Amino acid sequence: MKSSLFTLNKADFIKGLVIAVLTGVITAAYSTVQSGSLQFDWKAITIAALSAAFAYITKNLLTNSNDEFLKKDPS
Repeated sequence: MKSSLFTLNKADFIKGLVIAVLTGVITAAYSTVQSGSLQFDWKAITIAALSAAFAYITKNLLTNSNDEFLKKDPS
C-alpha cells in the first residue's frame, strides 16, 4: 500500500535503502573507471548514497497515495 501525503511507511524506507545502496555501487564503479585504479573515495560515495536516499524519502513524503506531488489524498 502506498503512503499518503506527509506520511511514510516501512516500504518507503526499504526502497530508500535500496536506492542508497545502488547509488553507492554506481558511484564506486564510476569513480573506479574515472581514476583508472581500484581506489574508492568513501566520502564521495557516502555523500552520494545518502543524498539519493534522502531525495527519495522526501519525494515519497511529498506525494499522495496516487503518486501525485503535493496534492491531497482523494476521499
